[in-house]
Amino acid sequence: MARRDKIPQSVLVVIYTPQWQVLLLRRADSAEDFWQSVTGSKDSADETWRQTAAREVAEETGIDALAAGCRLQDWGLENVYTIYPQWQHRYAPGVWHNTERVLGLQVPAGLPVTLNPREHTAFAWWSWREAAQRCYSPSNAEAILWLPRFAAV
Repeated sequence: MARRDKIPQSVLVVIYTPQWQVLLLRRADSAEDFWQSVTGSKDSADETWRQTAAREVAEETGIDALAAGCRLQDWGLENVYTIYPQWQHRYAPGVWHNTERVLGLQVPAGLPVTLNPREHTAFAWWSWREAAQRCYSPSNAEAILWLPRFAAV
């Protein structure tokens, strides 16, 4: 079976309520208390950021990002970071950086969350400032701190 290299383009989706409660997920593959927003890579080069975000949100949380009452918004922010050595084997040889696009998803308060147990072991809703403090990734924390600017748009 041929190896399929991971595409070094991913999304970071900040899911929040109108009251600015932010959903974080605890990673299943980390021994640390690793909390994060929804993330994931493009499945194909022609998949749009919006399509990637909607697919990843559905896969990781069971939430339909395109359903009535939800608002998926591309925040137009990108992070470029070095791929952690433990994940390097997933990418083509010589690929060392990933571009991460930031999107926001406003959802109604009380929306049910169904985790994919292969990826996450727990979820929690926190105020946006507390969620930013709990994030393992500095770029994820920074994205959450942008919430007041984009949620009001």
